[in-house]
Amino acid sequence: MPFVDVTLTEGRDPDQVRALIHAVHQAVVTAAAARPEHVRVVVREVPRTHYASGDVTVAEMNLSAPSPEEPS
Repeated sequence: MPFVDVTLTEGRDPDQVRALIHAVHQAVVTAAAARPEHVRVVVREVPRTHYASGDVTVAEMNLSAPSPEEPS
């Protein structure tokens, strides 16, 4: 029984999350030859302040990124 756990930063709308669940489900069914009713997908959304890479949170990365009107 395949189980997929996806962790994302929060901020996506419910339709985007639903589309992700569908795509992951289909990928597992196809790649693992799993029965569709046996595939489990869990999506966890965490605050941007609780998700980090290289000791920098996503919230901090967003603060340091140039705004769209600023040249990069």
